[in-house]
Amino acid sequence: MEKQIKLFLEFIQNNRKLSENTLQSYRRDIMQYSEYIEKNKINYVKVSKKDIEEYLSELEKQKKKASTISRSLASIRSFYQFLMRNKKVKTDPTNGIGSPKVEKKAPSVLSSKEIELLLEQPNDIDLKGIRDKAMLEFAYATGMRVTEIISLDIDDVNTDESYVTCRSGNKQRNIPIGTMSLRALKDYIEKARNILIKDEKTKALFVNINGKRLTRQGFWKIIKYYKEQAHISKEITPHVLRHSFATHLLQNGADLKAIQTMLGHSDISSTQVYMQFQDESLKNVYRKAHPRA
Repeated sequence: MEKQIKLFLEFIQNNRKLSENTLQSYRRDIMQYSEYIEKNKINYVKVSKKDIEEYLSELEKQKKKASTISRSLASIRSFYQFLMRNKKVKTDPTNGIGSPKVEKKAPSVLSSKEIELLLEQPNDIDLKGIRDKAMLEFAYATGMRVTEIISLDIDDVNTDESYVTCRSGNKQRNIPIGTMSLRALKDYIEKARNILIKDEKTKALFVNINGKRLTRQGFWKIIKYYKEQAHISKEITPHVLRHSFATHLLQNGADLKAIQTMLGHSDISSTQVYMQFQDESLKNVYRKAHPRA
């Protein structure tokens, strides 16, 4: 089984162009499953639907979240579909097994005043402050995921046309950059980035003080630092800025389909979660104006 897992991981890495985080999730899920069936002396090519269901029940007993169990099932299903294509198994034992229902929690969102307070914090008189100002403005202006932001290269930004090209897996989307974010970004590129980078061949848009591409952990630490500086009690992560971006666009009349495109959601249902945050004034207008409201 070890050989087949290795081949499977190589296959999804080369053919699906997944992010490193997603690839690691697949690896963890399959390795955990592998340990379970070995421990229970089950031959992976003779696994039954009942065996898979018992494994999922075991995850439930371990108090795993529904989202984790759902993802594990998806990983195992992908693995057996790979084995079927390579004629290592005749049937997919995950057939007919439904994923546990994942409850969609309301995303955490900052108010416009909290966003303004957060973005005011970086002191843009030194290199780090100029970079941090540009990064925070950019994250809120584009709604991009943290992995997408730190993966950007300098050539992905078109400052003349005011947009950024975001590549996620094998998908690509262009996202507009607002005036204030663009101003901060130009400031960073012209006044800070060229000094921070140690090698002119460096492609990364956002770099750390050593001139290397900024990491996820680095981005999280920066946001946490300015949250504390702003004395905001809410938990703030890069994803909270993404949620705030979508919510504020919707509250100000943006089309849901356009927001879906900018966020890079493949399914409109993922974007519809922001509908619950629509401004009360819009709801009041609807109640007064619609004949069946």
